[in-house]
Amino acid sequence: MPCSSLSPTSNSYLHTLVESCRPFLRGEFESLDKNIPNLITVLRSAGAGECWHKHGSFLDHLIDIYKILKIWKAPNSICLCGLFHSAYSNSYVNLAIFDPSTGRDTVRAHVGVDAERLIHLFCIVPRQPLIHDDLLFKYSDSQLIEHLKFSELSVKNAKEKRLFNEDEAWRNKLQSILPDNGITVKHIKTGEDVLVSRRLVAVFLLMTMADFSDQLFNFQDLLFDNTNGRLEFTGNNSQITLWPGDGKPGLWMNSVSRMGAIYTLIVREEEIMIEKRKKNGEVGIVEGRDEEIELVIPPVFENCTRVLDAQEQKEARELYWEGVCEGSKRGLDWAEEKLLASVEKNCFVGEPHVVLGQIYLSKGKFEEAEKEAEMGLTLILEWGSPWDKRMSWEGWVAWTRVLLMKAKEKSWPQHSWGILNLGLVRFESRLK
Repeated sequence: MPCSSLSPTSNSYLHTLVESCRPFLRGEFESLDKNIPNLITVLRSAGAGECWHKHGSFLDHLIDIYKILKIWKAPNSICLCGLFHSAYSNSYVNLAIFDPSTGRDTVRAHVGVDAERLIHLFCIVPRQPLIHDDLLFKYSDSQLIEHLKFSELSVKNAKEKRLFNEDEAWRNKLQSILPDNGITVKHIKTGEDVLVSRRLVAVFLLMTMADFSDQLFNFQDLLFDNTNGRLEFTGNNSQITLWPGDGKPGLWMNSVSRMGAIYTLIVREEEIMIEKRKKNGEVGIVEGRDEEIELVIPPVFENCTRVLDAQEQKEARELYWEGVCEGSKRGLDWAEEKLLASVEKNCFVGEPHVVLGQIYLSKGKFEEAEKEAEMGLTLILEWGSPWDKRMSWEGWVAWTRVLLMKAKEKSWPQHSWGILNLGLVRFESRLK
């Protein structure tokens, strides 16, 4: 999978992206939804900020998932589900900050009927087997790549030529594992049957992509012995893995890229079904399919059309780690070589571009620095969470914007105090 085809970002797109992320960078949640500050207070009062959660506190994680889903332009009910997504506990974590037997009315009063329904379902479905056993592990990477290619043509034929082929391999495969009338799973606590519509499965895929990208780092790789980079949760090093470890980026991106690919297949199959109904003169939505829920495509992995090879993900991670951790000792040329190789193998994360930008600034290569900083900033903003979690998302964004500003000014400090004195005020005009 060559990564060199990833096209550079445009100034207008980057400016729009910065604008969409600014409420989170400034903590102005009320500009997105006037109720969000109060909802965060509710979660804090319920003790969410006191609970440990993988990479920090549970409250931080909940806010981060809301942020990611909002940046991905998910519908409001899905974003609110993200903010309360484990409020009743779920199949992954034991963090019930609201009692599901008595607290549903309370949560419903805060977030509304639609969002509370999603929150409740998210907390009772066996998400691990649903996402992994029933979906991800039914496809090989090569099959997903092939089906993405054919499904794109199928949607084009349906919309432009009104051609519908029910016997396409990619559609038959999807229907066999996720029928258009949904899938029945077992309630994780009662064992009762729960019917989950196909669109809700897609929503849970989307939320799991956000969930994993925000919380996973090398600690989980060591814990589950994720040596092949496919995040299959098969190992057990619970007695020897010390939190937080070295903070190295995690090997979760192959898994999340596969989730994104399946999500795209679901979206495309849904589009074809709706187009066929239109052709037949059918109007309105079909009851029980949750068709009122809009399925938006996240911008990551080139709008969820690429699958990152697990081995290339591993090699890219190691090249980045060597370059960023050993570059000060071995020299900028050595670090540049490592980072360029990392980007070639995994072009879907921003941090290697950012470090390259600083290297080029140090060398006085301002055009190269600007290009790398723009690409790095774009990718980091699109994810809404850092890949290298030793620094916060806000920290990576702020530093990268400084690099981009200095590249445009064609200047870089030549003294240590100059580095420490770097800052940024009113950056917006420089993006126009």
